[in-house]
Amino acid sequence: MFSVIFPGQGSQSVGMAKNFHDKYSIVKELFIKADDVLNFSLSKLILNGPKEELELTENTQPAIFLVSYSIFQIIKKEFSINLSKAAFFSGHSLGEYSALAAAGCLDFEEVLKILKIRGRSMQNAVPKGEGGMVAILGSEISFIEKILFENKN
Repeated sequence: MFSVIFPGQGSQSVGMAKNFHDKYSIVKELFIKADDVLNFSLSKLILNGPKEELELTENTQPAIFLVSYSIFQIIKKEFSINLSKAAFFSGHSLGEYSALAAAGCLDFEEVLKILKIRGRSMQNAVPKGEGGMVAILGSEISFIEKILFENKN
């Protein structure tokens, strides 16, 4: 038994999946399809940047989904691994959408559109340059409470 797990926002970088894009036609086709669905060149942004624009949540979310879904398709089609036998499809936050598409519950084009709207909504919820996200791993709750208390305003 195995599971398929997808990453969330924060795993993006300019040039991600460039090797896959250059080597596999299925990735090129998905990138072109995404550009058509979104009416802008997400593929150019992923492959060439600029970093500041890729890191805007409204761009990051469909970008990470596109790369995740593309890699999933490579594994299925180029390596003939039957991923439909997975016991679970899961993802961290944004990765849940990749998991739903990979499991066949949502359509590729629908997810791109949803994530563009979701990302834009999240982007607009907080003024640019304010707020942020943090991941806390392996810390004692007392340590986290101390940091929160020291930064309370």
